[in-house]
Amino acid sequence: MPSLIDLTLEGRKVGQHRPWPRVIVDASVWTFAAAELAHGRWSLLGLWGEPATVHMAIMDGQTAEIAVVSLDCPDRTFPSVGKHHPPALRLERTINDLFGLSAEGSPDVRPWLDHNRWGVRFPLGDRIDALPKAAPYRFLAAEGDGLHQIAVGPVHAGIIEPGHFRFTASGETVVRLEQRLGYVHKGIDGLMTGASLARGVQLAARTSGDSTVAYAYAFSRAAEAALDLVIPDRAVFLRALLAELERLANHLGDIGAICNDASFALMHAHCGVLRESVLRAAGAAFGHRLMRDVIVPGGVSRDISDGGVQAIRAALDNIRLRFPALVELYDNTASLQDRTVDTGVLKPPLARQYAAGGYIGRASGRSFDARRALAYPPYDRLRFDVPTLDEGDVNARVWIRVREVEQSLSLIEQILRRLAKGATRTEVPLGGAVREGMAVVEGFRGDVLVWLRLRNGLIERCHMRDPSWFQWPLLEAVIENNIVADFPLCNKSFNCSYSGHDL
Repeated sequence: MPSLIDLTLEGRKVGQHRPWPRVIVDASVWTFAAAELAHGRWSLLGLWGEPATVHMAIMDGQTAEIAVVSLDCPDRTFPSVGKHHPPALRLERTINDLFGLSAEGSPDVRPWLDHNRWGVRFPLGDRIDALPKAAPYRFLAAEGDGLHQIAVGPVHAGIIEPGHFRFTASGETVVRLEQRLGYVHKGIDGLMTGASLARGVQLAARTSGDSTVAYAYAFSRAAEAALDLVIPDRAVFLRALLAELERLANHLGDIGAICNDASFALMHAHCGVLRESVLRAAGAAFGHRLMRDVIVPGGVSRDISDGGVQAIRAALDNIRLRFPALVELYDNTASLQDRTVDTGVLKPPLARQYAAGGYIGRASGRSFDARRALAYPPYDRLRFDVPTLDEGDVNARVWIRVREVEQSLSLIEQILRRLAKGATRTEVPLGGAVREGMAVVEGFRGDVLVWLRLRNGLIERCHMRDPSWFQWPLLEAVIENNIVADFPLCNKSFNCSYSGHDL
């Protein structure tokens, strides 16, 4: 079996993503790569397009070796990857929506982002109800005695983003769930084209609001890979500090929110207080509670003061003092365990097939963590464990978050101890030849991928892939044979991003 390095020899090498190559291949090699994905020897990291080309990022699951393969599409078609490997289906549908490139042989050619409203103009004075009606979306059929459908969304009772969930149930038992997303499509692909790096990193940071650090981090590292730019060591550690603070705040919020959906509001309240302490410390240290626009190509835009360090350490001390009692409360509350144990089980083979990242994958036995597997700095110099479990239920996803909170506390302390004096930013060169770069960083949900191409210092093409692309489909799988009332609990334990997924 050829390695990814062998595969690159089959095509014309056009880019080096330090250390990941991009090669142009023919249709036979493209199809061969799809078959390797189907057999589980490689994992799909991303699939994206542009007007006449499709690109696929793939990783060897054993070695974490990564390559990007590209296929020219002069006739605006390409062999379907989803025909062999289902995780690619939604990505192929998106490529067709955005660029009009058709996946030949795909079993699902329905639109994904396009809700049949693109191109509609709103002249002054037109009424919304006068617009042409959208064609009905074909949800998959389910047949059987006594089945009924329950339509939920896209507008929800809470403040979550819009998404439509179509349940087919037998009594209270769910036999099928199908999602329809795309309601928060923002056109980021188009906005990135022609933007400067300064504007691009701002757009990246606004892709998914709870992962603003992760996206800016991945975008900046991709730009630096394209430009062969080395950033100061202090900036390297500050970026990791920002990433761990974001991870810590989100995990604390999720643990409480999952318990709240199991009608245990006490945990929600206490975890909310701890999350707030992290956000306040981040605001004191970096001038923004969500740490937006701090990571930029070349380093960071803001340094941290001694007062900021003290604020972060005070928050850590508070969490260390209070969090263990909350974990014990969760573990010893029988009514809560009744709701979370054996609910929404994601089986390990399915997690591996979809290369599920973050707490979703690690709760189902997939141990991939970009910080460890790819060992990007400064994580190559820090000590941490990657917790994994095999049960794959809501309870396991809670416990992975608990353990990752503990790991982030340790990592933040290590970073603060090793934060040396020095510069925080390197000047980014403008102009120059066509350059490409790619980066994968570990966000709180899992691995975030950014690939970009620069021409004369401006962004010619940028693709950002949220971990939710490979997690949303799995939510459909885990709710089957659970009751309808457990969907909010399963959904919150996944906590997929609508906005990051809808581009």
